[in-house]
Amino acid sequence: MEKQIFYYDNKIVRMFGNATMLWALVGMLVGLLAALQLAFPAFNFGLPFTSFGRVRPIHTNAIIFAFVGNGIFTGAYYSLQRLLKTRMYSDLLGRLHFWGWQLVIVAAAVSLALGFTASKEYAELQWPIDILIAVVWVIFGWNMFGTIAKRRVRHIYVAIWFYISTVVTIAVLHIFNSLAIPYSLMGAYSVYAGIQDAMVQWWYGHNAVAFFLTTPMLGIMYYFLPKAANRPVYSYKLSIVHFWTLIFIYIWAGPHHLLYQALPDWAQTMGVVFSVMLLMPSWGGMINGLLTLRGAWDRVRDSAVLKFMVVAVTAYGMSTFEGPMLSLKSVNAISHFTDWTIAHVHIGGMGWNGFLLFGMIYWLWPRLFGTKLYSEKMANTHFWLGTLGIIIYAVPLYWAAITQALMWKEFTPEGFLAYPNFMETVTEILPMYQLRALGGLLYLIGFLLFLYNIIVTAKSGKFIGDEEAQAADLEPISKKRQPGETAHSWVERRWVPFTILAFIAIFVGSAIEIIPTLMVKSNVPTIASVKPISPLEMQGRDIYIREGCYTCHSQQVRPFRSEVVRYGEYSKAGEFVYDHPYLWGSKRTGPDLARAGVKGGKMFKSAAWHYNHMLNPAEVVENSIMPRYPWLIETDLDLSLTESKINALRTVGVPYPEGYEKQANDDLKAQAQMIADELKAAGINTTADKEIIALIAYMHSLGRDISETKTAQK
Repeated sequence: MEKQIFYYDNKIVRMFGNATMLWALVGMLVGLLAALQLAFPAFNFGLPFTSFGRVRPIHTNAIIFAFVGNGIFTGAYYSLQRLLKTRMYSDLLGRLHFWGWQLVIVAAAVSLALGFTASKEYAELQWPIDILIAVVWVIFGWNMFGTIAKRRVRHIYVAIWFYISTVVTIAVLHIFNSLAIPYSLMGAYSVYAGIQDAMVQWWYGHNAVAFFLTTPMLGIMYYFLPKAANRPVYSYKLSIVHFWTLIFIYIWAGPHHLLYQALPDWAQTMGVVFSVMLLMPSWGGMINGLLTLRGAWDRVRDSAVLKFMVVAVTAYGMSTFEGPMLSLKSVNAISHFTDWTIAHVHIGGMGWNGFLLFGMIYWLWPRLFGTKLYSEKMANTHFWLGTLGIIIYAVPLYWAAITQALMWKEFTPEGFLAYPNFMETVTEILPMYQLRALGGLLYLIGFLLFLYNIIVTAKSGKFIGDEEAQAADLEPISKKRQPGETAHSWVERRWVPFTILAFIAIFVGSAIEIIPTLMVKSNVPTIASVKPISPLEMQGRDIYIREGCYTCHSQQVRPFRSEVVRYGEYSKAGEFVYDHPYLWGSKRTGPDLARAGVKGGKMFKSAAWHYNHMLNPAEVVENSIMPRYPWLIETDLDLSLTESKINALRTVGVPYPEGYEKQANDDLKAQAQMIADELKAAGINTTADKEIIALIAYMHSLGRDISETKTAQK
């Protein structure tokens, strides 16, 4: 058949590539700021927009969705066209995708800085932005599947399998995890409560890592690594096993983020089993990537591109070994809530995602501009600075994690906690936090060299916006399986059945994991004494969420002797039936707060203590690294949304009486005045209409219902 001339669209590739580098710089700068804030609290600057609780989610979203997200689209738009021998289905859809995604990123940065957050890990954005994300994702999927449908090749290459699984799974994850009832233009309450919310969130959170930070990156690996090495993929059969086992197993593993917590044992066990199984397909992918370089290892020494890709694939292997290991209950008992998790995710983020994208752009940009890379030596310097930065970042955090775990759990021969003061642990690991900031700085310096190298490379050449190519149209063939055609080859050339099978692979685990928790009421036992929080406490909880307090404080006491002695009675599933969203947390930079309101307990603090602690933590707790929150002392509490909040919470199942929203503010003011009077008696002059009053009320509500149950039993 006669070959036809057509043109690849490189303009969309350049647009996403430039955005990748821009947002990488922003994400790394914000990440360095967050690291400095933990080592040197003065870097919080005493301002709401720059406090750690707001900076941290800006950093994670900037790295995941802005830097890596744009990098994924860069690689996908370039590789899809060449693998399918056709221009993208629609230039217009590509531009709508690009500008829509940048709008999402800007909206995310601004809203998170302003304190509009849903508090869910990697899903902090509020409902209008969630809707925009869904629309933009559909546009990308439409463009991708349209391109696949008009391809000029029979079989779909492995990289595209991973792109397909990404589009399908992220759509499912995003929609179901984001379900919420709005109470304002930028506020909503999750439709799920307590353990249900935790299950759905970590089904999403773990698989956001799987299907946003892993599967599309594997697609990039399967395309760009063989191109850079000028070698075919090591094993086609291994890639088949890698793909199907990975997407089937990954979706089940989310509960391993909630081990020893108020989650049914069956769900925890399921998460552990599938996490351990996940090691096999993950390492299958790593082996397939590294063995693609067979016969080309001598070139790695001279090629910065290959160096970046080799370390990226190795980091993928390290992270996917560490993940299953951390899911073992014996290991998780030590690692969870410590800095081990932070080190683990940064090996993946800096090593796997960052290095693979750097290698991709180093290879790609000279080809887009018809020139050579400006400086191979500078690229190699970037590689060594980046590698050293990762090591200096991660190793101190592993050391810090072991220090945290041992100090938290150690008892004296007499049976008392050896380190009852949480700050003793924080003080001990401060040098590790300082080294972590140094590692991040080295990584950033290496990136600045990369940026300069790429900019000069682009200036030295001429951009090829529409790249000429030739290929024959695809000849029609029966949909039936052909003689000698394997079952997988038959599926490969039929993208609709392939997509359906990929959906089934991720749906089975999702349904078995989520439906029993959501639909079977007996799986979430209730506690009679647990009541909905008061309107003032509700407002305080929303302030707690707005300021990102959940990023440093957990609200989940695990059933370990050390935790029960330190914090109080371990947490039960029934405590959280009215929590929308749940706030169990993932990291203890500060102590757990699940029992912070239990009178007579070690964690209970007076209203005056909380007031002074929020005003200036270091004056109340020596060596505290917590930010100051002076604006809470000065800002009036907004009561205009109380009614709509009560109505929204009632809609999602919180049993506020019908019509209660009309008297809610009266009850709020009465409770607030009591706290203001208590502060006045302690010598603090303030009024009952300040945000600090609501936050104090919320802190005093934590664990109260469980405490009342025990008192009644006595």
